[in-house]
Amino acid sequence: MIRIVVENVFVFLLPSLLYVTWIAFKLNTWPGLGSILKDAPLVTLFALGGFLMLSTLALISSREGNSPGDAYQPPIFRDGHIEPGHRTSPPS
Repeated sequence: MIRIVVENVFVFLLPSLLYVTWIAFKLNTWPGLGSILKDAPLVTLFALGGFLMLSTLALISSREGNSPGDAYQPPIFRDGHIEPGHRTSPPS
């Protein structure tokens, strides 16, 4: 669960990180993070980060629906070959 949170926070802050990197290389000096962030368009960067995070979540979300009672049957070795895993529905 912590991995998912860290990935989402990273994607959210990615535009800000790229901006700070770009300003640092453009100025060819390091005036300090405080002075860079003081002049940064933070609202725009956070809006871009939010859009990027939401679009990433929508892009890699699962679109296959499973019923709450479905179960996963793992692959099994039967009659000399491997039968792939599949989901099974509960008997009605």
